[in-house]
Amino acid sequence: MHKQLNNLNYLKSKRKTLRSNLTPAEASLWKLLQGSKLDGKKFRRQHSVGNYILDFYCPSQKLAIELDGAGHFTEEGIIKDEERTKYLNECGIKVIRFENKLVFDKTDWVIDEIKKNFK
Repeated sequence: MHKQLNNLNYLKSKRKTLRSNLTPAEASLWKLLQGSKLDGKKFRRQHSVGNYILDFYCPSQKLAIELDGAGHFTEEGIIKDEERTKYLNECGIKVIRFENKLVFDKTDWVIDEIKKNFK
């Protein structure tokens, strides 16, 4: 029996709320990813896998993109991110992370790094 991991119902309203309230960095990156603009790859925003909601997810590449604000750089944030990445890796999903400010300061570099992680 195959256990469903993607977009579990109990996270539906949370995903919708997050999609409606993107951070400035998420909104900026989403403009570059939506509509398969990046090498024809389809990305989803606020897609959940297990108990985790990913900022962006490309199913064909099994690639998650996470944008990190200040909360991710605390001891607790680092531990939570490590647990999350370990779980996603165990599901066969590669996770790449960028600090929010890089989306604005080094947009081309961020896009190049995402492309480097395509299969």
